[in-house]
Amino acid sequence: MNDELKKIDDFDMKILTAMQVDANLSQRDLADKVGMSQNACWRRLQRLHSLGLIRGAHSEIDLRALGLDLTVFVMIRTRHHSKEWSEAFRDRVEKLPEVIDFYRIGGEWDYLIKVVTRGMSGYDAFYQKLITDFDLATVTGFFSMEAIINNRPVDLGKLR
Repeated sequence: MNDELKKIDDFDMKILTAMQVDANLSQRDLADKVGMSQNACWRRLQRLHSLGLIRGAHSEIDLRALGLDLTVFVMIRTRHHSKEWSEAFRDRVEKLPEVIDFYRIGGEWDYLIKVVTRGMSGYDAFYQKLITDFDLATVTGFFSMEAIINNRPVDLGKLR
């Protein structure tokens, strides 16, 4: 951890927490929420950006309303663990537009991919693109029936 990150204090954590919940807060509303003047809050916000602790601002889109009604957690086991194979696999997965999260994981499985698509036929099309001409030992999908907690902000104050 660099020295600047060691200087993160409770006000910084309040700013980060507030930004996770609503990145569209005005400077005035953010300052009020964290109990600071607008100028002091703005300087801290700029510092947090420059440290790379805040990387952009995003809007939550209702994917179901757009017809992307199926979420699948795809678990993958491979026989290959070379750097070259891993890079080729990452390149393949990154190009698939249905992929919204992608992790290399430990344990029984090697990779976890979160996919959103239009129904089972959309998932089948994704699956075919994923496996065509690529050696994967096991691919299985877990289909989400309901998102109980999704993209919950991290309670930075309690995890500090």
